[in-house]
Order: sequence, then C-alpha cells, then structure tokens
Amino acid sequence: MIPLTLANTGEELVIKKVGGSPDVKKHLEDLGLISGSTVSVVNAFAGNVIINVKQSRIAISNEMAKKIMV
Repeated sequence: MIPLTLANTGEELVIKKVGGSPDVKKHLEDLGLISGSTVSVVNAFAGNVIINVKQSRIAISNEMAKKIMV
C-alpha cells in the first residue's frame, strides 16, 4: 500500500484504506472515496491533487491525499 500522493498520473488504483480523524474520514467518504472504490490521479500541483472518482473530478489537498492508501 502507498499513499495516493505517490501514485502515478493516469494510473487506475483501488482504495484500500482511508485514514485520518473521524471528521476527515466522513468528508472523504462523502466525496466517494471509500475502500474498494477505483480512483485515478489526473494531476498534482501547488499542494493539491486532482483525482477522478466515480466519473467525477475532485481536487483535494496533499494532506488529505496522504490519508488515502491505494
């Protein structure tokens, strides 16, 4: 398992674990980032990571991306 921040751009990955405080986990789950979901990194710049999840593009902070293990 690696954090999402280390994933290659364009690579499709399966989320294995979502860490962080209960509030952070709830927020990420609300965005569709749950264990078993498929996610891919579109781009990473300026401390943010843009990802595709469930046919949507979402921008999350680098700090949140570190809590998502793929």
